[in-house]
Amino acid sequence: FFSCCYQIASSGLWLMLTCFRYFSNTTFTMRRSPTALLISHLLATAHSFNLGTIFKPPTFPASSKNLANEEAVLLQQISGTANGKNADIDTQARVLSLVRKLETSAQPSPSLLSDSNQAKILGGDWYLQYTAPSDIDNVDADEKWTATVDETTVNTSKAGLQGAVSGGGIPVDASSNVAKQTFDLESQRVTNEIKTGLGLVIVGGPFRQSPNVPLRAIVGFDTAKVGPVDISFLFDIRAKLKGSYDSGWVETTYVSDSVRIGRGNKGSMFILTRDRDAVN
Repeated sequence: FFSCCYQIASSGLWLMLTCFRYFSNTTFTMRRSPTALLISHLLATAHSFNLGTIFKPPTFPASSKNLANEEAVLLQQISGTANGKNADIDTQARVLSLVRKLETSAQPSPSLLSDSNQAKILGGDWYLQYTAPSDIDNVDADEKWTATVDETTVNTSKAGLQGAVSGGGIPVDASSNVAKQTFDLESQRVTNEIKTGLGLVIVGGPFRQSPNVPLRAIVGFDTAKVGPVDISFLFDIRAKLKGSYDSGWVETTYVSDSVRIGRGNKGSMFILTRDRDAVN
C-alpha cells in the first residue's frame, strides 16, 4: 500500500517536473510573471535536491494478459520440437529469449516455497513440454541466467539435457512421451514419471527449500521403479557413499496457473504446463 502511494506521488511529481522543464526550455517569449518565477524557483529547488533522480517515471508489472500472450508465443515456439530434442540452435536461442522475458517480467516471490498459500500454485501435476540447455555456447544474450550459488551436497554442472529427463542421475528419453511431475505439498515430495519401452519409470523423493536460494528446491530421490522392478536400493547405496540423499535441485524462475519454468543443477531449462496437451 505504502509502495503504491509512493509510486503515485513519485509519478505526479515527475510529471510536474517534466512540464516545468518543458516550459522553461521553450523558445517562445515568456514574461517574467509570478508564475514564471515560481516555475524557475521550483526547477532550481528540484535541481538542488536532485529530485530528478529520486522521482522517476512510473513502472508497472506486466499485466496478466500480456503474460498470457507471452506464454502462448513460447508454447507455440516449442511445439513440434519433441520436448526440445529436435530444437536447433536458432530455435533454442529464440526459446531462451522468450523464457528470459517471462522470468524478468514476473519473477516468483522468494516466499514461494516457504509460504503454504503461495506454494499452492506449485502443487499437483505438471507436464514437461521442453528440455534444453540453460545456456548456449557462442550465442550472445542480453541477460543470461546463471546459478547464483552452489549447494554443498549437490553438484552443479553446465552439461544440459535436451529432450530428456534425469531423476537422480537416471536419464530417460522424453522426446516421444510426456513426462509428468507431481508436487505433493502435504508430504513435501516430488515424483517424476514417464512411460518407456521398459514400462512406467517412476522416480521420487522429498524436497526442501534451499537455505541459499529461496526459489530453489533441493530434492533427495529415494524411490525408483522401472515397470514392476524396484531399484530404489541404488539411491540407498549412493547415499551411503555420498553421505546424503540429496540428488539435485530445481529453481522455479517463473510460474503461473498454466506454465512453469525451472532451471536445474545439471544445466538444463525446463518448461512445464498444467495441460498435458498444451503443446503439439
